[in-house]
Amino acid sequence: MRLLSWNVQWCRGVDGTVDPARIARTARALCDPDVLCLQEVAVNFPALAGSRGEDQRAALAGEFPGYAAIVAWGVDVPDEAGGRRRFGNLILSRLPVGRVLRHALPWPPEPGCPSMPRVALEAEIRAPWGDVRLTTTHLEYYSPQQRAAQVERLRALHAEACAQAAAAPSPREDGGPFQRRDRPRDAILTGDFNLPAGDRLHDRLCAPFDDGTPPLRDAWRVLHGATPHPPSFRLYDADYPGTPYCCDFVFVSEALAPRLKMLRIDANCQASDHQPVVAEFSA
Repeated sequence: MRLLSWNVQWCRGVDGTVDPARIARTARALCDPDVLCLQEVAVNFPALAGSRGEDQRAALAGEFPGYAAIVAWGVDVPDEAGGRRRFGNLILSRLPVGRVLRHALPWPPEPGCPSMPRVALEAEIRAPWGDVRLTTTHLEYYSPQQRAAQVERLRALHAEACAQAAAAPSPREDGGPFQRRDRPRDAILTGDFNLPAGDRLHDRLCAPFDDGTPPLRDAWRVLHGATPHPPSFRLYDADYPGTPYCCDFVFVSEALAPRLKMLRIDANCQASDHQPVVAEFSA
């Protein structure tokens, strides 16, 4: 299974051009992904630099016929004409998709600090080896306090899912909404976490659980040990010269770690202010 995780910056390249078709072309050229996890997808937001207010969810989904398109909006507000402006995360999958869950992440008040609501989008994907719980997210950029709360929520969601996977079957088998649908124990967590690899919150995401929940592991470290993460942000951004670092990660549950074949961050792409992250898993 080939997975691409990418903050596409509302499809805006380093050249200032907003072009969803270029995002799609780049993704296919990088790895012909089975699953794409995209952050910063915008709909009807002409105030974003370079945007005409295009429906990027529809444009990107149209570039991948045969893929399921699943979205979770962190920002969902009215416009002046009675429509909606939306900004969030998109999963595109040509593998079968089971249950989808959309999780609001904590947004504690912090006066004077710019921020926006954040979400985690979870989809159960039928991978070649079985079902996997795939979550993509985009954590707060400006507020360490909010980011820390969001990391704790991601940990709680993982622990909850693992506990449900181990729970006794539900007696309801009538096909209704109460019918038991097992949650996969195997998990992949991707996205732009807006924190560097050496940050304490990165370590917190990988920390053990007191209740025996299998911890998450950084896929780069699984494959490359102590070798520093290549930068995924600020490589070509003229506003932040000379300050590149990695904030885009793939985390996997322990049982999936042996399936990791490859993880790389493409250093050449300039179709966004972030670099695409490509992971490959064996069947």
